[in-house]
Amino acid sequence: MPYARVQFTPDMMPSDITGHSILDPSTRELRVVRGPVFTHILLADEINRAPAKTQSALLEVMQEYQVTLEGQPILLPKPFMVLATQNPVETEGTYPLPEAQLDRFLFKVEIGYPSSTEEAAVVVRATADQAGDELPLANVKPCLDTADVLQLQHLTSRQRVDDQVVDYAVRIVRATREYPGLAIGAGSRGALALVRGARAVALLDGRGYVTPDDVKHVALPALRHRVALSPDALLEGRKANDLLSDVITTVPAPRI
Repeated sequence: MPYARVQFTPDMMPSDITGHSILDPSTRELRVVRGPVFTHILLADEINRAPAKTQSALLEVMQEYQVTLEGQPILLPKPFMVLATQNPVETEGTYPLPEAQLDRFLFKVEIGYPSSTEEAAVVVRATADQAGDELPLANVKPCLDTADVLQLQHLTSRQRVDDQVVDYAVRIVRATREYPGLAIGAGSRGALALVRGARAVALLDGRGYVTPDDVKHVALPALRHRVALSPDALLEGRKANDLLSDVITTVPAPRI
């Protein structure tokens, strides 16, 4: 599928992402120049290096799958997804992501350091018989196309979810709003993310129905970016993952 990569920087403007209109000298009419967001897969690299005004350009894109230019909504191609990276180590010259934008990401995946064996394998694969500008990508082959992804999305949406499982996901989200140590709990999009992620887990497991364990499986990546720690929890050095794990333990799962 077509893809685009945007390197976020402090001087980037919203129009650099969504596009803009220019006066066409030949027709003397406004012509829309579409930005890199008009693609299937958009990689927002180091998204926290851009100010909130530029980051907010993705709000309509990620929620309605459209861009409004000159008052006219333009639909994005389907499937469409946004992948974003941020470097938590380099805090200088970065901006916190607005809560409204964080809430629109389905998952937050934390990537730590690899094991010593894996790190040694990376060094060997990246340096053996290769110059610095070469990457060992020859064995990477496409395995899905646009039609396949749309079909998978359709199959995922048809996974059967019992009312008790939906209630379980809602109770987990509501528990984050009152749990000690969490100043801000997850909103309704958190429950949506739990159910959607659980549907995908069930499909990958070859089942046509969702279980409470599927909800637990995606709870941390679906909720860790939707909560904020209280000052006391920050002083104690507690982590969002730890508090969310406690929340999941305290919420009883249904037996179905």
